[in-house]
Amino acid sequence: MIAGDGDGVIDCDVTDQDAVRRAVDEVLERFGRIDVLVNNAGITGSPAATILHETPVDEWDRVHAVNVRGPFLCSRAVLPTMIEQGAGHIITIASVAGLVAFPGRAAYTASKGAAVMLTKSIAVDYATYGVRANAVCPGMVYTPMTSWRLDQPELRERVERQIPLGRVAQPEEIAEAVALLASGRFGYMTGHPLVIDGGMSAH
Repeated sequence: MIAGDGDGVIDCDVTDQDAVRRAVDEVLERFGRIDVLVNNAGITGSPAATILHETPVDEWDRVHAVNVRGPFLCSRAVLPTMIEQGAGHIITIASVAGLVAFPGRAAYTASKGAAVMLTKSIAVDYATYGVRANAVCPGMVYTPMTSWRLDQPELRERVERQIPLGRVAQPEEIAEAVALLASGRFGYMTGHPLVIDGGMSAH
């Protein structure tokens, strides 16, 4: 999904190259430029996406289609415009799982590791064009994607015991970090995975 600034929202399947291209073209037609891309679409996979040898190939492919192919296609589509402008910022929502493996989630962990390295690759390759790339790596956040687990008191307690701050994040706390990056206030930061996990990966 690619959004404007209040003039409407464009629905887009980020795994579909043609759909991404059409969405980017429409944004350019409306606004004339693209200053920030936030790659935010992501999935964890079904319960079948578990330890590696038990993960079905189609489930592995589905997770990587959204979490890796999606940021690749969207970034690829906006980069020519950002190069022409001489400026741009690509922010990808990765995960702390891209830095520290989540047990039993091989496909998700691998996909988020790829998202982090895609960010670093963009940062290295496009810095001379004035384009920056950073990743945001949340820990456990309460969303519709995680509520099935966190709405179970025993499971939530187990998760929160692993977090030094003692609670999961709210979506707004991650959004604030994205907004801060998008503001341009960290103009010298590029290729960085910004971890926001309540200290979960610190021990």
